[in-house]
Amino acid sequence: MSGGIPAIAAQTEIEKRTVGKVAWRILPLIVVIYFVAYMDRTNVGFASFGLNRQFGFSATLYGWGAGIFFLGYVIFEVPSNILLERNGARLWIARIMVTWGLVAGSMAFITGPVSFLVMRFLLGVAEAGFFPGMILYFTYWFPRRYRARVVAALFLAVPGSNALTAVISGALLQLDGALGLYGWQWLFVLEAVPSICLAFAVLALMTDRPARAAWLAPDERIWLEDTLEAERRSTVGRHGHFTLRQALTDRRVLALASIYFFIGTATYGITFFLPPILKGLKLTDWETGLATAVPYVVGTVGMVAWSWSSDRRDERRWHFVVAGLIAVLGLVTAGPMLGSLWALTAMSVAAIGLYGTKPAFWAMPGEFLSGPAAAGGIALINAIGNLGGFVGPYVLGWLKDATGTYEAGLYFLAACACASATITLLAVRPIVSSADPGTAAGPPVVAATERARPETV
Repeated sequence: MSGGIPAIAAQTEIEKRTVGKVAWRILPLIVVIYFVAYMDRTNVGFASFGLNRQFGFSATLYGWGAGIFFLGYVIFEVPSNILLERNGARLWIARIMVTWGLVAGSMAFITGPVSFLVMRFLLGVAEAGFFPGMILYFTYWFPRRYRARVVAALFLAVPGSNALTAVISGALLQLDGALGLYGWQWLFVLEAVPSICLAFAVLALMTDRPARAAWLAPDERIWLEDTLEAERRSTVGRHGHFTLRQALTDRRVLALASIYFFIGTATYGITFFLPPILKGLKLTDWETGLATAVPYVVGTVGMVAWSWSSDRRDERRWHFVVAGLIAVLGLVTAGPMLGSLWALTAMSVAAIGLYGTKPAFWAMPGEFLSGPAAAGGIALINAIGNLGGFVGPYVLGWLKDATGTYEAGLYFLAACACASATITLLAVRPIVSSADPGTAAGPPVVAATERARPETV
């Protein structure tokens, strides 16, 4: 027994050292990239102030344009992720970034409803595969017990981007008339530049797999590769080997996709319409930007706390359900309070719930998918889920035009968040897993006391 204690201590030390190096090498770059991607995806919410004035867009047309991004995104999601698996993340992510940067900047040259819809669709095509590619990329580098926190780090870019985009976009709109360009044109052009520049950082800094990581010591590479391989063997032992075709039709994948569809509908409905909603407080463009940042800052804090709790307890299902119900509470409460600062408070509560669901959710697919099956399955989950990015803004815009207020739309988004929590409660079951007995050749996989996997009723 005494001989085992130093071995355990050494393993703990090498684990801390290796995971720390990987985290500092990978996460800052990916968070910044996703930050920029999300900014280019959602800045249309602030550009809508000028677009609506110049072209007379209705709330329905704006909602259609905001959401049609996701139709292009969904169509090319799975093939893009499969190509990333085959060709490597480094080159493929750089290609995605250059493409979306060019399209995002070209949004400055739209001339009316048709070009607006076409360019938003093309932006979705250009960005397709980025997010599921990053979720897949994390499975190449981080053991399971770190993934909720890692996903939370990635999702820091979402509320963080929304908050900073609100402030930056509000300021860029003040350039209206400079060099003969409208403020919304400056917004699209200047906010597209970082994505193209960061593509070169990806080529210089991103490494496809641990085996190629010259920045890890040999013992660190061996520990990481052995640990991840042991987890892959354990996954196959518990759930069987999935082919790509099986993953795309597996009931657990489809259950997760439906959960993500409903929470995505609620999230993107708020993302694209929060600036117009808060404009109802009779604020200037600049003040609206500052007010819009508040729920996202609050949501960021809640998301980080939720992710640490989920990883510490090794529990996903109830963390998702409770976060979804918090989102319902915030959205329902905001409805009758529109036009007052209390609505801003309620939206902040909703943001805690909406963003709190993400880390627990994205830790689930890796429990039973690996390799090409993970590439296709994660992409399918994200693709179907992101259809909610079309449904949420479109329905919210349609209800605004039909009723003259955003209240009914907020209740619709609350119903979607409630649906996601309900499906999770019914379709995801906690299971008890044990260390894989077949991993004696490599480091043991830490056993989870309780690990959630989707298992449809």
